[in-house]
Amino acid sequence: MTAEAQYLAAFKEKILSYYPVSAEGFQLLKDIVSFHQLEKGGILLNIGQVSRHLHFVCKGAVIAYFTGSDGNTYNKNIFLESQFAGSTVSALLRIPSEFTLQAIEETILIRMDYSAYKALIYGHDELKDFYIAYLEKNWIIDKERREISLVMENASTRYQRLLAEYPNIEKRIPLQHIASHLGVTPTQLSRIRKELKEK
Repeated sequence: MTAEAQYLAAFKEKILSYYPVSAEGFQLLKDIVSFHQLEKGGILLNIGQVSRHLHFVCKGAVIAYFTGSDGNTYNKNIFLESQFAGSTVSALLRIPSEFTLQAIEETILIRMDYSAYKALIYGHDELKDFYIAYLEKNWIIDKERREISLVMENASTRYQRLLAEYPNIEKRIPLQHIASHLGVTPTQLSRIRKELKEK
């Protein structure tokens, strides 16, 4: 099996994890995808740019970040393998993105033109059902859990949860990005890591 075939298989598995799309339905999605490669440090979407694509991370890592009025950089999200990456608000409303998407490893993505993607969804009930299931999982269930976690759990618990979900993340993602993702400073994260190692 070629690398592209493996990536498409992972893409299909992810789609089916949300909704049992038929082979015909998946083929419609497959027909509008292309592969895109970014070197480490490459920009997928600049802040202020209107997003026109949705991406599926086949290999690598992408961060979403913005710079605050204080000049500091804040991490909005980290996207790893088998996750969808993009600025959904920008693509949906056709407005400039409020954050930058940057590869922090050599990254291979499956890219879909957002307009073509939405046209397929509006034209096929099973793809519409997939889209609804995707939105519910990512933008309601997971978003609410993350918001509650930020308020109710301490940073150490959030960090341990992240490690449980992504065991090798410390070896791949610079600690300042992990700290920002957890809502703590790099110094606080270093303290948490030290305390956990001493246990």
